[in-house]
Amino acid sequence: MTAKGTLTAARVIARRLAEAGCTHAFGIPGGEILTLMEALRVEGIDFRLCRHENAGGFMAEGVHHATGAPGVLVATVGPGVANAVNVVTNAYQDQVPMIFLTGCIDPQDTPTFTHQVFDHGELVKSVTKASFTVAEGAADEIIDKAVAIALDDRPGPVHVDVPIRVAEATEPDHRPVRRVRPAPVDPAPGRVLDEAQFHLARAERPVMIAGIDVLHHDAADDLRIFLEDFPMPVITTYKAKGVIPEDHPLALGAAGLSPRADDLLLPFLKTADLVICAGYDPIEMRIGWRTPWHPETTVIDLSAAANTHYVHQATCSFVCHIGAGLDRIRRDTERRHRVWPGKEPEKLRNKLKKAFAANGKWGPAAVVEGARAALPRDAIAAVDTGAHRILFSQAWESYVPRGVLQSTALCTMGVALPMAMGRKLAEPGRAVVAFTGDGGLEMVLGELASLRDMGLAIPIIVFVDESLALIEKKQRAENNPNLAVDFGATDFVKVARAMGGKGTVADTAKKVESAVRRALKADTFTVIACPIGRKAYDGKI
Repeated sequence: MTAKGTLTAARVIARRLAEAGCTHAFGIPGGEILTLMEALRVEGIDFRLCRHENAGGFMAEGVHHATGAPGVLVATVGPGVANAVNVVTNAYQDQVPMIFLTGCIDPQDTPTFTHQVFDHGELVKSVTKASFTVAEGAADEIIDKAVAIALDDRPGPVHVDVPIRVAEATEPDHRPVRRVRPAPVDPAPGRVLDEAQFHLARAERPVMIAGIDVLHHDAADDLRIFLEDFPMPVITTYKAKGVIPEDHPLALGAAGLSPRADDLLLPFLKTADLVICAGYDPIEMRIGWRTPWHPETTVIDLSAAANTHYVHQATCSFVCHIGAGLDRIRRDTERRHRVWPGKEPEKLRNKLKKAFAANGKWGPAAVVEGARAALPRDAIAAVDTGAHRILFSQAWESYVPRGVLQSTALCTMGVALPMAMGRKLAEPGRAVVAFTGDGGLEMVLGELASLRDMGLAIPIIVFVDESLALIEKKQRAENNPNLAVDFGATDFVKVARAMGGKGTVADTAKKVESAVRRALKADTFTVIACPIGRKAYDGKI
């Protein structure tokens, strides 16, 4: 019981998270977080059991992409915190706002009690935007700070350690004034803005590279309006797929990890006389994307944060809201309607589509084509890390922002299934599908039990080649023997059925399409095993 007008610190934390739009939390119960878990439940936040904290964090990310609120991951003292380091790092590099709540031993106990005790904040210090330990009477201010920092540009994870007794202690529910989020900032009038508008008006071969800040700022509509006045071909990063529908004639698809795509895109960029980087953070890119344009090319860079990466530099640089920045540059600039008179972007678009097409042959591209044919335009696809992700990211067309979920900066494995689960929980009416390699699925097989318990009907498409194909391919390229990249066959159909789902094998594009259509109507998850054979990605990525 709490006195009238007071709440436990745990309730204060949970209430503020609910007010921030958080709807779900994920974790594994432990004695040190029971008070937090109950508080989340009482305040209307749905706490879900995962089988590993790492997967729970990716489920939280899936929810974030649906709601825009920070994901919430809860971990108990010691091993629970340690298990989560990978997903917290992913949130840090992939710019995912996340509140990482952890239980901890009370400070007065630590001098004489060492079981499972280590400094949680010190462990995650280098991979979080901030780390707080909640002090008695200060839960309200600390959680408000945590949410604000997690959402501020560029977003990322914030760690909040909650001692056991502090979680149970009461404090006034005084609802102090919340920090007001800053209004969007656009480029100020002046020489740099004049110079950017001058170059935009005169460009004959302009190109745009759109990146993750377009998502952070919900600026896809602003980008589309800009392109109506100043048509130019658009390359996106993998994370930004869908900010311009990829069947749009200006869309050149995504770039990031594919040498085959780079062989077409990078020479094209060298011919540009203007490059507009709209929210482009090169943390998603291969090493060949260091200053990929001609040294004399004019570059206009609109970014959420100042350039400290030095992967490229710009002629005109603006730290601003991406939508407001595009609108400010667009206004009062002379319209120029004839660009790329030789139709080079159209020719390049056709070459890119041909490079990653299945051409009627069975293989990973046919898997992607079959699944795309079965799914609606606004379907959400989560894809795991591996050779299949590179091909998928080039071959799959996305038509909506945040339509593809993946780990692009950290490139960690085991993400597709839990991300899809989180997104489906938050948007049960949306078609959501997971694409994973067999090695990636085997990393998180325990989450099939979580999926069963959540009652989510998600198709899980597995590229089966019994190999860590991307690393195996690199070993061969270096004339090294295969080492620790091959593994035995798993009967995924039997595994799926044993875990409460359905399972099937598909070995043609039509069978993949039919299997996905059935899976979308099923009352449980479906694992669709697609045997593509070894070396299936040779010459394809």
